[in-house]
Amino acid sequence: MPIETRPLQPLQPHFAAEMTGIDATRPLTPADVAAIEAGMDKYAVLVLPGQDMTDEQQLDFTRNFGPLQVAANTGMTAADMRLHDAFADVSNLDKENRKLERDDRRRMAALGNRLWHSDATFRVVPARYSLLSGRIVTRDGGNTEFADMRAAYDALDEATKAEIEDLVCEHSLIYSRGQLGFTNFTDEERHRMKPVLHRLVRTHPVTGRKSLLMSAHIGAIVGWPRPEAMAFIRDLMEHATQPEFVYVHRWTKHDFVIWDNRTTMHRVRRFDDLNIVRDLRRTTTMSEGPTVAQQGTQHEDQAR
Repeated sequence: MPIETRPLQPLQPHFAAEMTGIDATRPLTPADVAAIEAGMDKYAVLVLPGQDMTDEQQLDFTRNFGPLQVAANTGMTAADMRLHDAFADVSNLDKENRKLERDDRRRMAALGNRLWHSDATFRVVPARYSLLSGRIVTRDGGNTEFADMRAAYDALDEATKAEIEDLVCEHSLIYSRGQLGFTNFTDEERHRMKPVLHRLVRTHPVTGRKSLLMSAHIGAIVGWPRPEAMAFIRDLMEHATQPEFVYVHRWTKHDFVIWDNRTTMHRVRRFDDLNIVRDLRRTTTMSEGPTVAQQGTQHEDQAR
């Protein structure tokens, strides 16, 4: 079966596409890998439907696209974890596959996924691809929305592009969770979540296109007063998430969705997670390296 891509949005033909002709449960050929990477460079989000995969098959597929990034799984201890530590457990289930209680610490932390973000910008080496497998899905809410940060950058006026070209932001999970009032961190977590630095504008290493590197994890702009910085970031967020830049994915069972964190943001929409089971499992690969030199050596442990 030949590999084919079909844009999912007629009005945005270069953002988000469905790819068929790939069996993600089997070893990929070099031609398969090249086709996926070319599709990602063009569309930034690929939907591979009908991929009924195991965890090991998902890990094998993911390894074709760079080193695995260990998931943060904020709010969980090792004893809590339901999946291999290379998976972000994007579900509402505990280790015994029971729905999480409303006030469960894991659920509180996971609510941060409802904010616009790019995966792992709270690490020195942020994410390249995220790969999300829909094992149990709901059509009653729970959509995932993606914002094209290339198009958002292109639409800025020239004065704003010049202003942001060299800006550097601080990113931390503490900032994103703090927006929701989640501040229940241990001392060890606070140490591990010390802010890291990233450029606000990044250039794609293959296409050369510029995009905004934005996320709910941003809590400061280096050299700016914090209130001014956060007001500015809020304006940019509103700009970047206008409907003309957004693709909404409505999940079907066994969809396998891949996105490039270097050129997108995303968020999950609310659903009745106290009564409906939703089990999605995300693997992630690391990008090429830091986007900017860090201050001192305090963040070396976060590069992993």
